[in-house]
Amino acid sequence: MKTFDPLLLLVLLVMQSASAQAADLNGAWSIDASACGSMFTKENNRISFKKDADLHAGGLIVQGREITGTLQKCTVKSRRDDGPNVRVVAACSDGVAISDVTFEVKHSGENQITLSSNGPVPMDMIYVRCPM
Repeated sequence: MKTFDPLLLLVLLVMQSASAQAADLNGAWSIDASACGSMFTKENNRISFKKDADLHAGGLIVQGREITGTLQKCTVKSRRDDGPNVRVVAACSDGVAISDVTFEVKHSGENQITLSSNGPVPMDMIYVRCPM
């Protein structure tokens, strides 16, 4: 009879937990936690930007396959979870043009992610989840 190794169970649980954290990106995110109340509102279980939200701090809203910034709206075309990292390819529109954007999201702490892009201008931005 085969016995189950408790260490293997622990490794599987940790891997599953990291993947679940990476997958849970829904919500309101800001580069400045103190600006959350000035940027976001929630009505009928739907998060949106408040008027003049772009004057306070950078932010984005993730709701399913939709990622919305104050100046852009994106629809996720593909997503690959790799432990605490998620690679996302999205079709983004700024109201004038639509382009595909590739970026990586890394779970970098409790309610904190780092958004990285090698695009035309490489960047790393840290976002915190706003309580809603």
